[in-house]
Amino acid sequence: MALADFFQKYPHDPKVWDEMHDADHVRPHYRNVCDFLSNIPVDELNRKEELARRLFMSQGITFTVYSSGEGIEKIFPFDIIPRIITAEEWRHVEQGISQRLRALNLFLKDVYHRQFILKDGIVPVDLIYSCPHFLREMQGVDVPYDIYIHIAGIDLIRDNDGTFYVLEDNLRTPSGVSYMIENREITKRIFPDLIPQNHVLPVTHYPSILLKNLMSLSPRRISAPNVVLLTPGIFNSAYFEHTTLARLMGIELVEGRDLVVENHRVFMKTTSGLQQVDVIYRRVDDDFLDPLVFNPDSTLGVSGLLSAYRKGNVAIVNAIGNGVADDKAVYVYVPQMIWYYLNEEPILKNVPTLHLSKPDEQKQVLANINKMVVKKTNESGGYGMLMGHVATEKEIEDYKKEILKDPRQFIAQPVINLSSAPCYIDGKMQPRRIDLRPFALCGPGGIEIVPGGLTRVALREGSLVVNSSQGGGSKDTWVINN
Repeated sequence: MALADFFQKYPHDPKVWDEMHDADHVRPHYRNVCDFLSNIPVDELNRKEELARRLFMSQGITFTVYSSGEGIEKIFPFDIIPRIITAEEWRHVEQGISQRLRALNLFLKDVYHRQFILKDGIVPVDLIYSCPHFLREMQGVDVPYDIYIHIAGIDLIRDNDGTFYVLEDNLRTPSGVSYMIENREITKRIFPDLIPQNHVLPVTHYPSILLKNLMSLSPRRISAPNVVLLTPGIFNSAYFEHTTLARLMGIELVEGRDLVVENHRVFMKTTSGLQQVDVIYRRVDDDFLDPLVFNPDSTLGVSGLLSAYRKGNVAIVNAIGNGVADDKAVYVYVPQMIWYYLNEEPILKNVPTLHLSKPDEQKQVLANINKMVVKKTNESGGYGMLMGHVATEKEIEDYKKEILKDPRQFIAQPVINLSSAPCYIDGKMQPRRIDLRPFALCGPGGIEIVPGGLTRVALREGSLVVNSSQGGGSKDTWVINN
């Protein structure tokens, strides 16, 4: 039996925007792929799915889920049916993300220097000073080229009208790009003819763009600056990504114990002696970077690192202190930042968001919590979140108590009907909810966004939670040059 029957039986929910199918027809940009897959016997597609699983396993494409304090390493679930975006849609996304990052970069420079946006009352002062990721140690520190956000992962969703919305900004140590690259490589293996036939734009040049940007930040004007990737180590959930990016860029993967600061300069320990480090692509959180300044118990960072950074003797990517810009409570004000700094209308809209520190908004949320998604402002990975429409009465009551203890730490959004895309699950073509994380690289030459990004999939039927730590997976994301 061929897949044609599965496509004909593909369910369509009129309340959900499906990436492949409208009410009556397959969307034009999916037709070539649907025609191709419809001519493949199901047994053959099952073999391709198994091949993809074996490739992921043999290459160690994993992530770590932490439960009860223990880390469990898992193969990252991969769906073999690509998610397809048209060139026109992608241009809109690119323009919106570029605009957003320009404003957020200006906000970070402003909030750590003159603070005009606070003095003019656009963003509340107490919101910034109560943010745990606003670092007073960064006030007055000049960063190379005034770039704070070198790497960004902007989470996008589509509502039921097909409009893209920004769900959140990841501006500290955004992860997932290695899965974007590996997803493409696996797709090339299982469908070798499909990508060139559909004029899919490439994503594998991401490491070369990143390396170029990292080298351009070197405080020493030398032809071959020393760039390293600082990892927390093998027990970090994204360690696979750290090793992959270091290998693809041809740079050293180091831990804190491999570095030392002398005379306000950073050096890497090698068998031939100390080598000065010019640029650190860090995947260690701010709190653990320098035990002399932040968490004194940290063994992941380097004593004296902030001193070398403040002196301008080493560049750190992303800049220290970026967390104040991706706090979910500050997210509410990004459209105002775009108007304030750029005098432009926001191209990409925020999801409507209520902040529970505001009495009127808190009252509204508590009265309608069964229709809301409530999130902690500084949690990630799907943790610390209440999905009101599926929560039990006890879960809701317990969560309300947490909110009332510290309303500043919570925001609420309406339940968004995430768009769906076809997935091959249990031998059937089934719709599952998805989001999209494009990756943007900001350097002295401007902002470059790799065409595609990471599409995350809520693999459980009916689920709206796409995070891998909560049972989600991913699929290859195609931008077709149509």
